[in-house]
Parts: sequence; structure tokens; C-alpha cells
Amino acid sequence: MYDLLVVGAGPYGLSIASHAAAAGLSLRVFGRPMASWRDNMPDGMFLKSEPWASNLSDPAARWRLDAYCASQGVTARHGEPIPVEMFAEYGLWFARNAVPEVDERTVTRIAPRPGGFEAVTEDGQTVHARTIALAVGVMPFVEIPSALRGLSSGLVSHSSHHGDLDRFRGRDVTVIGGGQAALETAALLAEQDTRVRVLARADRLRWNDVPPAWERPWWQSARSPLSGLGCGWRNWFYAERPGLYRRLREPTRARIAATALGPAGAWWVRDRVEGAVEVRLDHEVTAARAVPGGVRLEVTGADSFETEHVIAATGFKATRDRLGLLSGDLRDSLATVADGSPEIGRDFESSCPGLFMAGLVTAAGFGPAMRFVYGATFTAGSLVRGVRRRLRTGMPSGAIPAPGRQDTAPAVRG
Repeated sequence: MYDLLVVGAGPYGLSIASHAAAAGLSLRVFGRPMASWRDNMPDGMFLKSEPWASNLSDPAARWRLDAYCASQGVTARHGEPIPVEMFAEYGLWFARNAVPEVDERTVTRIAPRPGGFEAVTEDGQTVHARTIALAVGVMPFVEIPSALRGLSSGLVSHSSHHGDLDRFRGRDVTVIGGGQAALETAALLAEQDTRVRVLARADRLRWNDVPPAWERPWWQSARSPLSGLGCGWRNWFYAERPGLYRRLREPTRARIAATALGPAGAWWVRDRVEGAVEVRLDHEVTAARAVPGGVRLEVTGADSFETEHVIAATGFKATRDRLGLLSGDLRDSLATVADGSPEIGRDFESSCPGLFMAGLVTAAGFGPAMRFVYGATFTAGSLVRGVRRRLRTGMPSGAIPAPGRQDTAPAVRG
């Protein structure tokens, strides 16, 4: 039986595995390394975060993005975005150097068993572990507006479902959303001669500012510090103090999670959208139906219209009920907070002892940093400390709570 099974091999899973290996834990890592970055993002996309804020985490901070770039003859510079395909290759390089061998099979089911858990792989093999680190990324949590859910994938898709946009050349496409995914997808479509428009609920598009110089007078840094999530003291707090963020009252955390770092385009994509892409503001899709050749959309504030395909760049909703690889009794036993996501303790342990979680699904507890690669460093160190603590204390009897518990109180766990 392994000490730890890491399920997922994206930035969070690989970072956790690196820290766990350095701590001497016996572990197994499952998942195709950097799968969503390799398969679900079109060529031509760039990281929104700064290169120095996009490192995967190993305890010695040896396998950084800038080190990989240097090995490829490229300099990672502040204020210069990194191509997504380079970041994906960096993740593979990190996996080769900082992580034990990754088993690329998919885990399809996780269930409790005496003394820990069992995981079943896609080909039917069963693996046992005392603890689990669930680092499944964002793909299980894709969110498509209710008005569009009844249509086929040939008519409606999510922005994360496209590793290649070539199929839309010469066609008419409508992109739903006002954030980076919507705006960059629309720019790429326009640049390949797709007839594209953006529908956004907001009354205006929001754009991130060009980042300030890395070296600034001390008084500018003191007034608006630079962090992995941008400038300003609030962003610094979210980025650098997720442990303190978790101590905020649950209603405050819920409000911040719903409003902080809202939809906005990166500064470097602005010129590729303005004047090149039709943008319809104050528009929300209220109904949609299939018609010959495409989709007819009913929208607020305008007449209905037809389009050949709709791409919903409408984000992700990380709720407990979407953790389909967990067995029904295990999933139903997990306590949740107000937004439906699992309640997470101080070491990223769920309400089920021994079941740890990482990434987007922990954002309600630890803040906006968990939506970005930057959060992987804090997560990996804290989670592995929690695993070691759990291994020392053992799995309590009755480790699976009674099904259906809903807990919207602040999660304060010792």
C-alpha cells in the first residue's frame, strides 16, 4: 500500500509529487502530464501570468520555468508572455526531472477501504494507498450556460474543448464571455479568417494593465506591491497569504471568491480584439435552438440571430457533485461550503480523513491563487505536510462522515 496516490499530473499534481518524493513518501502518480495544456489549448495562446509566477514547485526551487527557457536558448522576461506550448513542454521537463515516473493511465474510480483508499485505473487495475491527493485540474468542472446545454457538441462547445481551431476557418462563430479565454479565442479565430463575434453580459470589457517594471522605486512598490496575481495589496494578500485567507469568515471568502480577479483580458491581447472582433455588450443568451446550418440565439437587449457554432468561454464551477471519479458514498460524504465545493481543511484535507484536494476545487477555502499555477507552491508544501501528519496519526475509525452533510460554517481544522 502506497503512502500517497496523486491523481492528476498537471502543475498541481506534479508539484505535489515532487514535494512528496523529497519527503520520502512512497507514492504513485497517475495522469497524462500537462494533459489539458497540451490537448485543450490552441496553438497561438499565451500564459496570462508572468513567467516568474508560473513555476511548478519542487522543494529546492531548482526546476523553474526560467531554467527550462534558458535550456532552450530563450530568456524568460518579466512583461513578456510565454507561449502555452512552451509552458506545456516545461511541465514535461519538470516531470522528467523532479517527479518519480508518472503512470499515464487515467484513474476512473476512487473508493474508501479499511486503512485508506483504492483507486481503479482505466484498464481495471486496483491500487491501494493510505492517502489520496486529488489534483484533477479544471476539466471536470466545465460550465456551460443553461440555455445552451441541450444542444449537441457539434453546435455548442466550451473554450477548453479546443486544442485546434482550424475547423472553424471560414465559418461563423459566436463566443460567449468577457474574460481572457473568450477574448483570446476570438482573436485567434479572427486571425484565421473566421467570422467571429463576442457576446458579453458586462457593460464594458475589462483589460489588465501593462505590468510595471520589475525594478521600481521603493515607494511605488510599497504603495502597490507586485505579486503573482498582479499589483496591489489585495492581490498580494491573495497570492502570498492563502493560509491567512482561509482564516477569514466563510461569507467573506465566498464574496471574494465570486468577485475578485473577475473576467478581464490580458493587456497584450487588447490590440488583437479592438477593431478586429465584433463585441456585443450587455448581451446574455436566454434561449437557443438548433436550426438548419447552426444555432438561433435569443439574447437580452437585441434581436435573435443565427450562428454556425457557439463557443462558451464561461469558466468552471468546481462543485463536489462534479467529482465523478469518487465513489458515490465517498462523494456524498464530503462536507461542502456555500458554493457547493468541498470543505477543505488547513492542510488541504477534505472532511474525509486522508482525502486531500488541490487546485481550483480549493479556491473557496484558500482564495483566488488556487485558480492559477502560482498557487501550486503553497499547496504542494502544505498538502504534503498534511499527508505526513495524517500518516502519523493514522486513519480514524469511521473515517467516512455520514452522507449528505452540508457545512457552510468556516472550516477551522486542527
